[in-house]
Amino acid sequence: MITHRSYAVEPWCLREHAPHLDVLPQSESVFALSNGHVGWRGNLDEGEPHGLPGSYLGGVHELHPLPYAEAGYGYPESGQTVINVTNGKIIRLLVDDEPFDLRYGRLRSHERVLDLRTGLLRRTCEWTSPAGSTVRVRSTRLVSFTQRAIAAVAYEVEAVGCEARIVVQSELVANEQLPERKGDPRAAVALQSPLQPEEHFADGHRLRLVHRTRRSGLRVGAAADHVVTGPEPTGTRAESRDDVARLTVTSVLEPGQTLRVDKLVSHGWSSTRSLPAVSDQVDAALAAAGHGGWQGLVDEQRAYLDAFWARSDVEVDGDEEIQQAVRFGLFHVLQAGARAERRAIPAKGLTGSGYDGHAFWDTETFVLPLLTYTSPGAVAEALRWRQNTLPVARERAVQLGLRGAAFPWRTIEGSEGSAYWPAGTAAFHVNADIADAVVRYTAATGDAAFERDTAVELLVETARLWRSLGHHDPHGAFHINGVTGPDEYSAVADDNTYTNLMARANLRAAADVVERHPRRAAELGVDTEESAAWRDAADAMHIPYNHDLRVHEQNAGFTRYQRWDFANTRPDQYPLMLHFPYFDLYRKQVVKQADLVLAMYKCDDFFDEEHTARNFAYYEPLTVRDSSLSACCQAVIAARVGHLALAYDYVTETALMDLQDLEHNTRDGLHIAALAGTWMALVAGFGGMRHHGDSLEFAPRLPERLSRLAFHVELLGSRLRVEIKPRAATYTLLDGGPLTARHYGEPFTLDGEKPHALDIPAPRPRPAPQSPPHRGPVHPRTS
Repeated sequence: MITHRSYAVEPWCLREHAPHLDVLPQSESVFALSNGHVGWRGNLDEGEPHGLPGSYLGGVHELHPLPYAEAGYGYPESGQTVINVTNGKIIRLLVDDEPFDLRYGRLRSHERVLDLRTGLLRRTCEWTSPAGSTVRVRSTRLVSFTQRAIAAVAYEVEAVGCEARIVVQSELVANEQLPERKGDPRAAVALQSPLQPEEHFADGHRLRLVHRTRRSGLRVGAAADHVVTGPEPTGTRAESRDDVARLTVTSVLEPGQTLRVDKLVSHGWSSTRSLPAVSDQVDAALAAAGHGGWQGLVDEQRAYLDAFWARSDVEVDGDEEIQQAVRFGLFHVLQAGARAERRAIPAKGLTGSGYDGHAFWDTETFVLPLLTYTSPGAVAEALRWRQNTLPVARERAVQLGLRGAAFPWRTIEGSEGSAYWPAGTAAFHVNADIADAVVRYTAATGDAAFERDTAVELLVETARLWRSLGHHDPHGAFHINGVTGPDEYSAVADDNTYTNLMARANLRAAADVVERHPRRAAELGVDTEESAAWRDAADAMHIPYNHDLRVHEQNAGFTRYQRWDFANTRPDQYPLMLHFPYFDLYRKQVVKQADLVLAMYKCDDFFDEEHTARNFAYYEPLTVRDSSLSACCQAVIAARVGHLALAYDYVTETALMDLQDLEHNTRDGLHIAALAGTWMALVAGFGGMRHHGDSLEFAPRLPERLSRLAFHVELLGSRLRVEIKPRAATYTLLDGGPLTARHYGEPFTLDGEKPHALDIPAPRPRPAPQSPPHRGPVHPRTS
């Protein structure tokens, strides 16, 4: 993959047959390991060569000043950026005094394999040093799902052909030198050597470093323990200083003999705990991991993933690249959120420093729906993180002259991190995106305790924002003006349809939940007058519509804007925001990413079949997809209205977003929302799945290229398997039940006794819409 023939297409792994330094940064992203708390980029064990060194802890960040040409009230003053924390991956190798380095000597073979079933990254290589000594190196790496503070490496060196003097240096390294950062120079300065040393320790086989960030004041600890196995005599020596702790292992290997180092690494951080407490924390995590050792971690990892794939796997027949890609996506979305536990799930997960490590609305709109039906515990934790940030969101609302909570457009720790307010502050729809995720999770799980303790507060505070942000006009209609919807090429607009429909659902959900939990509502100061005002606003919500064209408008007046001059826009002028002023984009009919189309996916009960088809036909020629979030939404609606070939092309684009580096920035980290979008496009698109309250509906249909699609859904304690072939769909209840669902509107009930097979009707033929010139679906294929 990554357009190199050395990457193989296989159903359950990503295999690299040979290293290519020109795509080394991209490979570091796709081979990254994480559990949502600890993230290790797929850097080579020896540390060099590298594209972007990266070890991350969920929530650990540094602060830097935000630049403004002119001051303005309400502008965020401080930005947040993820930082590279103490690196525990490094295991350097010297062979007869020659450093093992792919760029020197002779590399006889080299292979890396990310096994999606075991969660292990394996590497095997054979190398001859410039002096003529040959060794075989095997390493296996994991970041534990079951022990969230732990990552580990098993590193083995074998002498080949002749005796070799071997030195292995296992290190903890802080304040690594990073590639020069582009953009705001003040941010770059702030992030140079962000960790101040507080403690270093080395004794026996144990190492420890503790640092504190200079501005954000977070204390970060890392510790390592080792098990060394080799021929006699094999010696070890430990040493440490401020930014480095090192265990040096020396041995002489006869041909066929091996030296093995098992390295367990623990990570921890805190904004409040003392230095001794953080030191004890990482030492205790090491002790717990050491109880089962390396093999115990491997066995736990396999058991965890066996359970995950049993409830989450998606099977695709007819396209081996999409089969590999959807499993790759499922694995990385799990890594991004599994153990985040009341921390943000960033847009890049913990695979790179892109977007400064910020979380956006991507999380609630694209990532959490997948996790809701496959790993719901991670969703509850992600939403509790939003609840924990409510004090900051309330303060932001007050600053903006609003009630309730104004959640940030981009953030790490809860405060707004966007310096560009038209795309940041004005994108209030993030409130409704959070509310939608809350409602979806509670409907899918029936988690009454979560609804009482978390959902009520989030829904109440988001509803309060909408009621204070919008207004009733003299005719009674409710309007929300001056906002930015998902399409960032149409900023500060009136009555964005996506925003208004999502806000309407938010207001109704808040009114419903306070009726179910009157005591909790009273604690939050909600009375019947306030909840009635929410319902009134929802019922009167204005949704812009052009009666002449018979299509819904993306925002009020959008269909009367001048159309963008696509014919005179060159292919090299995309993405448009890098070649044209936003002022020009804001005034034209051009769509960066699915907006009205996304509304038809998220609020599908509002749009009938004919309006869905007409809307899609109108907006498809305007949507340039200058965002990785668009193709998956377009795939869902294209499939829904019967454009199956177009939907298939969009599925392919989102599926290969990172494996083919379509956005040319995979080096900065993976596009977690696009990876989740692959599942969304297959399950909601070709699977036709819709979920409203306690109603689960399917309208499946396959494109010609696919002969079978199968997936799993967890709902209210039941596990459902859906298998789709060209002419029929089979529904099987694997656990729980009974479960009632709908197939093309017709109800059926599963009780677990036998599968239910139903015919698939042919789609209604419609003229295929045209994409903008030069902006059709992008999906370069490997040969």
